[in-house]
Amino acid sequence: MFASRLLTFVPFLLAAVNAGTIVWDGRFNDYTTATDLDKWSWSNQVGSYQWYIHGTGPTTDYVNLSPGYKNPADTGSKQGAKLTIGPTALWNSAMWRTELIPQTNADLGTGKMWYHFSVKRSSVNPPNPSYEHQVCFFESHFTELKFGWVNGNTDGSPDQRLQWFVGGTRQWATAWDADVWHNFAYEIDFSAGTVAMWHSTGAADLVLTGAAVSASTSTNSKDWHLGILRLPDTSVATGLDTTSSEDWYFSGVYVESGSINTKIGDGSATGPGTTMSTTAGSTTTVKPTTTTTSTKPTTMTTPTTITASAGTQTKWQQCGGIGWTGSTCVAGLTCTKLNDYYYQCL
Repeated sequence: MFASRLLTFVPFLLAAVNAGTIVWDGRFNDYTTATDLDKWSWSNQVGSYQWYIHGTGPTTDYVNLSPGYKNPADTGSKQGAKLTIGPTALWNSAMWRTELIPQTNADLGTGKMWYHFSVKRSSVNPPNPSYEHQVCFFESHFTELKFGWVNGNTDGSPDQRLQWFVGGTRQWATAWDADVWHNFAYEIDFSAGTVAMWHSTGAADLVLTGAAVSASTSTNSKDWHLGILRLPDTSVATGLDTTSSEDWYFSGVYVESGSINTKIGDGSATGPGTTMSTTAGSTTTVKPTTTTTSTKPTTMTTPTTITASAGTQTKWQQCGGIGWTGSTCVAGLTCTKLNDYYYQCL
């Protein structure tokens, strides 16, 4: 009898041993509704997320929370998020954008870290594959997901795949069917300057899918974007060339150190970035007592331009920034500084 009970607990013990330490928890467990995001401001930095990259409408035009929006296998989250982009989701540009930024005093950019999230689409208000979407990216775009036709692709056909990029180069792609959860973990070694990618679908354990690739890894711990940026049609400057909104679903968002938790929804260890207490099956995040002075990010600062001989980058593509080693813009476009890490052809 004792032996059988012991065997019952072995899988749980192994999961605990293999799990890393959560240094930032973005699983929306500390929010009752999406409107709780409105409590955040530069003078009142509360909650798990900074909330400023969005359109001019009410928050619920762009973010909604519900248990029905999470991966059912994600037992660590009480709810998931539906993020919406559309014609009003304009922030400092003609791009459609709805993005959340970690609100934390934890160090998310030293040693080896794993950035976890799950994403799915529905057959209702699906993302438009005719446009380039940049998904779950750092401000310098050293690694990110993309969906849809990618600018510069000579094949103008819509692209229905989810694609993983490092340094502007596609490393992996997979078909993205409706209502299939895709689970990801970016494995970022900030010391070695490499990025690898773990992936699975549904409730399956994460598997190392993309081998480590050299990258200009850097973060100030508050420049990872959970969400979507959709580039305009290169033939239309207003960004309003279509009116169909898109819904994106996210679940199981957290960052861990030490070792990777490959189970979906079993991440429970905590570190100095968050203090967790569990009551009646739910998890509550409490802000750490350590405080630091925060400054506004440099995203979309007053543009400056650089002049160089003609290159190969087309409109809306990256053409410069810290760590950039690629080409500049084709003739007729200007390489415009959006921030220290990202210059864009405009």
